[in-house]
Amino acid sequence: MITSSIFYFFIVVVGTLGEMCVSRASRTIGEVTDFRPAAIARHIGRAMKQSWMWIGVSMMALAFFSLLGMLAIAKASFVFPATALSYAVGALGGKLFLKEKVTLQRWIGVLFICAGVVLVALGKG
Repeated sequence: MITSSIFYFFIVVVGTLGEMCVSRASRTIGEVTDFRPAAIARHIGRAMKQSWMWIGVSMMALAFFSLLGMLAIAKASFVFPATALSYAVGALGGKLFLKEKVTLQRWIGVLFICAGVVLVALGKG
């Protein structure tokens, strides 16, 4: 039980924080506007120099391996729907960490997702 809780935390919280770190790094380097191979290589090079990118990729890797561990001890029919809670963490993190505006409509959507996760958790047995 404690192992699955740790895995679940890493999947939902650490994985989502990793995605936010990558997003922050991506905003720093800007979007790709030139799709020639040399320009893309330069863009990738700029991304590799961003510490937020490395932090984010490391956190996402930890979340991925936690997902594999969770799938080894729990049913996939529970694991995948339950990890949808990361959408709620993402909305909250987007507001707090990335300073994004999250509309009421999005918060209502997040509430529906959380309700779905509760239903999945109740039917876990």
